[in-house]
Amino acid sequence: MNAPIRVLIHGASGRMGQTLLRLMAEQPSLTLAAAVAPPVAETGLLGQPFHPVAELDAAPDFDVAIDFSLPVAFDGILALCAKRRTAFVSGTTGLASQQRAVLQAASVQIPVLWASNFSLGVAVLEDLVERAARTLSGWDCDIVESHHTRKLDAPSGTALTLGAAAGRGGADPRYASLRAGDIVGEHLVQFAGQGERIELIHRATNRDIFARGALHAAARLAGRDPGAYRLRDLLD
Repeated sequence: MNAPIRVLIHGASGRMGQTLLRLMAEQPSLTLAAAVAPPVAETGLLGQPFHPVAELDAAPDFDVAIDFSLPVAFDGILALCAKRRTAFVSGTTGLASQQRAVLQAASVQIPVLWASNFSLGVAVLEDLVERAARTLSGWDCDIVESHHTRKLDAPSGTALTLGAAAGRGGADPRYASLRAGDIVGEHLVQFAGQGERIELIHRATNRDIFARGALHAAARLAGRDPGAYRLRDLLD
């Protein structure tokens, strides 16, 4: 039997980090190597192998890091993964163009994956959108995204990712955003032609899906050859 994959969770005191810690028990192929968070968050990580940010270099051995932190903390964990030749999975948003360039450069040394959305269903939807756009040349393409009233950015990062997929297929997507109630996330991609239309829809009803997707990615990225991977590359 293979040994469990050792995971370091970076940003462990945040909402996604706490969800990752809670759901690790569902993944027998994974084991927690360390939970990394700012020192002030230590009380929220009782029972975990805790390492404050200041001691990042002192973290124990790990096979893959899952990063849901802030741009200010992103560089340190990526550098540690490059130094130790371990896989890197990140959903940290708001990265500067220089940070994205460093991430791309790191992919020459280690396997890396950055995604705006870790839903496995959205990864499949992205592939379907690109295929539909390529096949339905000349059709109108519209993306409608709906989220809770507290979400400030619009269009959502996921909508833009789907739009990029449509663009790769040759479409010119238009966007519409709705903010209502406590909607976790809904994305509709519509292709309309003369007398017919196709609607591709993904609805998220629980935020746990994003943590489960990140754990899925970590389990499949660890030990891979260096490169920049997409979530859809790791679905099998």
